[in-house]
Formats: sequence, structure tokens, C-alpha cells
Amino acid sequence: MLLIVSGVLFLLLFAAVCWWLLFPESGERATRRLADRGRRWRERLGLAGRRTLERPLRTASEVRSLARESRGFVFRHRWLLVAALLLLTVPPLVILSVRRNVALEDFQAADLSESGSMIAQLLRGERLVPPPPPPPEVFTTEEILRLRPEIAHADRRWEHIDARLQQQVLAIYEIMRRHGYQMVLVEGYRSPERQAELIEAGKATRAGAWQSCHQYGLAVDSAPMRDGRLQWDMSDPWTRRGYFLYGELARQAGLEWGGSWRSIKDYVHLEDAQACRDARAARRRQSG
Repeated sequence: MLLIVSGVLFLLLFAAVCWWLLFPESGERATRRLADRGRRWRERLGLAGRRTLERPLRTASEVRSLARESRGFVFRHRWLLVAALLLLTVPPLVILSVRRNVALEDFQAADLSESGSMIAQLLRGERLVPPPPPPPEVFTTEEILRLRPEIAHADRRWEHIDARLQQQVLAIYEIMRRHGYQMVLVEGYRSPERQAELIEAGKATRAGAWQSCHQYGLAVDSAPMRDGRLQWDMSDPWTRRGYFLYGELARQAGLEWGGSWRSIKDYVHLEDAQACRDARAARRRQSG
């Protein structure tokens, strides 16, 4: 809304300047009228006695001279003004024209609003049930133990996840499944002791114990599974597209995606950021 108002105000201002330069006689009349009105307002406010406000009105010849000078300035700097106009108007117009179709990188759905409505329908319907867990060996493959050994002993019990977040994540899983992605819960609740251990080992984000949303059951880590293996490689087009779809659906469900963070990209991570902030604040009040 602010962008629209700013664009409209700029266009009105630009149109007024063009009108004043192209029709100097009308500009002179408008200038005299505004000056006369300003004088009357100054008198009403008792400011007519001030020297700075007692400057005489410009004569018609002065106004014409000023108009000529202004037109000369515009002519001499016409290309610079055109470039400035394009820089100021084109980006807002482009954003306004495509803002309803903006998608995260590498995910171009035919109709993102449709997936958002599907999530809303799923959340309004019957309580969603967690899918059956994959075989335990999915989390203990040679690749997992070499690259991500910390997930082998992660807590994947859905009942330890906040009930509202649980339903949001399951709705996302269902939409992902319709797009050909089987999502697997990698980790849900994480104890403060485990968080501290992961921080020390460099296997977690920089959030300390009781700072991560995992400690409150308000965050989950998930990964797509293909051919019986969890997929992490963001250089693989299928995997990359899946994670960006995951992030877009998280936004539509009102959650925060770790892939949208600026400092650290945590593509597997979703959290209920507002509920997590409230939980941290409540804990501080209790401990304080």
C-alpha cells in the first residue's frame, strides 16, 4: 500500500511540473494565485509583520524569466532527468505488475495461491495424522554417518512437537507429496543439553540452549526422500526445487523457513517464529 501511494504521489508531482513548464501562462496564473493565498494565510496567522514573510510577490516578468530558466535547465539535463524518472518509476511499476506472482528462486508453480488455499483447507479439515516413519536405517546410512551424524539420534516423535505446528507441517507435507516430494521428519524437539552439544560440535545454528525454537517444540527439520535416501544436495535441481517449494509453502502456512535467513541458510528448518518468541519471553519472566 505504501508503495502504491508513493508511486501515485510521484506521478502527480511529475505531471504538475510538466504542466507548469509546458504551459507557462497557466503556471504564472497558478503561481500568483498561490502566492496571493499564501499572503492571506500569513496575515491570518499574524505573521505578516515578519520580514522573511513580507517579500513582495513576483512580477509577471520575473515569473516568465523563471519559467524560461526552468525550461532551459530541463532541456540541458533532459537525459539525466529521463534516467532519474525511469529509475524512480520502473521498479515500482514492475513490482506492482508481478507482485501477485512472486515466487522463491527455482520454484515456479502454476498457481501459488492455489497451494495456499489447499493448506488452509487442510488446516480447517480433520486433524492430520503423521505419516508412518521411514525405516531406521534411513538415518544411519554411510553417507549420513559421515556427513550428518548428529541426526542419527535426533528426536523424531511427533507428539513432542507443538500441536498447532504439527498440523501446519503435516499440511505442508501433503502439498509437497502432491508435487512429487515425500518429506521426512529429521528432527523435532531438541533438549537444551543436546542443543549445547551441537553448538560445541559446530553442528547447529548459533542459537544457544533455550534460544533455539526446537527446545520449545516450535521448530522442525525436514528433508525430502528419494530412492530411500534423504536429499541434501542443493546443487541437484530436483532437491533444490523441493526445498524452495518447502520454503514457499512454509510462508503460506505462516511459518519461517531457515532458507530465507540472511546469515545462515538452514534449508531443512521451519519454525513458528512468533510463538517461539513468546515462549522465550515467558521463560525469561519465569527465571527472572
